[in-house]
Amino acid sequence: MVMATDLREGMVIRFERDVYKVLEVESKAGAAKMGGVVKTKLINVRSGRLWEPHFRPQEKLENIEVECHMMEFLYADGGTCNFMRPDTYEQVGISGAIIGPGEKFLQPGMELPVEFFAGEPISVVFPDVADARVSSTAPPSHSQQDSAWKEATLENGLAIRVPLFIAPGELVRVEVRTGRYVERAHAERKRSA
Repeated sequence: MVMATDLREGMVIRFERDVYKVLEVESKAGAAKMGGVVKTKLINVRSGRLWEPHFRPQEKLENIEVECHMMEFLYADGGTCNFMRPDTYEQVGISGAIIGPGEKFLQPGMELPVEFFAGEPISVVFPDVADARVSSTAPPSHSQQDSAWKEATLENGLAIRVPLFIAPGELVRVEVRTGRYVERAHAERKRSA
């Protein structure tokens, strides 16, 4: 059991017979006789539905231990993404609803941690930021305005807003969960021996 105030991003809990993964947690202190509240954003690991309940700080929730295995992404087939464990060659299909917005960043051969509960995959753990190539956008312009943005489409089909100086074909870093531009990705420079 875990107190609501001890909830952290990435934890898996059981609440009213359903299993949820914690996406966000925010604790609000109460004033005077009013008790505080713990605001959460949870995702049902079976259905992929989001839920934003509030808990009392001292409320006890069942914390669930999950297994985690590194798995290689193979291919997407309809709404299912297929992964394989490199050590056992065991394959598993995971619904796009469970994977969430990170599905757009999957590339064949990519290895990611996959969390399992009771033998069923419940989530794929993505890095906070991923690199993606800009497939189309307006030509770059170098203006004095730092706060100006333009529309761009990435090779994975995601439409985002980027600064004016970004050109088609450039590699950019994008926040996986929100799809927001972070920075221009710099290719590793080759060192001369």
